[in-house]
Amino acid sequence: MSVPTIQQRLDKLLLALQDSRLLNNRGIGNEIGFYIFDYDPEHEPLVQQHVARLKLQLTNSINNLKVEEINLYHAILEILQGRRVLQKAFDLEATKGSAVLNKTISPLLRPAQVVDHIHKKLSGQEQLVFLTGVGASWPLLRSHTILNNLHAALDRTPLVMFFPGSYDGQELRLFNTFKDDNYYRAFPLIPRQER
Repeated sequence: MSVPTIQQRLDKLLLALQDSRLLNNRGIGNEIGFYIFDYDPEHEPLVQQHVARLKLQLTNSINNLKVEEINLYHAILEILQGRRVLQKAFDLEATKGSAVLNKTISPLLRPAQVVDHIHKKLSGQEQLVFLTGVGASWPLLRSHTILNNLHAALDRTPLVMFFPGSYDGQELRLFNTFKDDNYYRAFPLIPRQER
């Protein structure tokens, strides 16, 4: 088995994301088209740059794909801003620390509320959704919980979560360290190892 570099895996994304089976949710049984592109956390800046480039390439492609990026960290900020508690949250973290902040604002960031916020951002015309900001939103949001709750909101639209950690088709390990939870309903998009 050979192990491709992060750049080799990123280079395969454009073709994979233009595949009609992925875009039409074909060939994956009755499951919703949720995919995970996992990578080592130190590659976050490279992946962020590549995601921005991918969105442009897909939008300007022959198919003119409508791609929506949902950054979970930005969603947290928008929810807190909408509740008019964003500055209070910053002040609380500065004076009391992250643990107190997490405990205090977690009722505002329940999965159903976050998914509702995401759903409102979507127009219904998207052909593909990118979920980013997973690492920056931890520990306030858990990726497996958001994915579980997003199934109802994205029943026909394929989603790709860019995950700074590892996913073996069963287990999510954020930052290759923290076990997020078992999650069996997503497919690894570009495997880390070639057979």
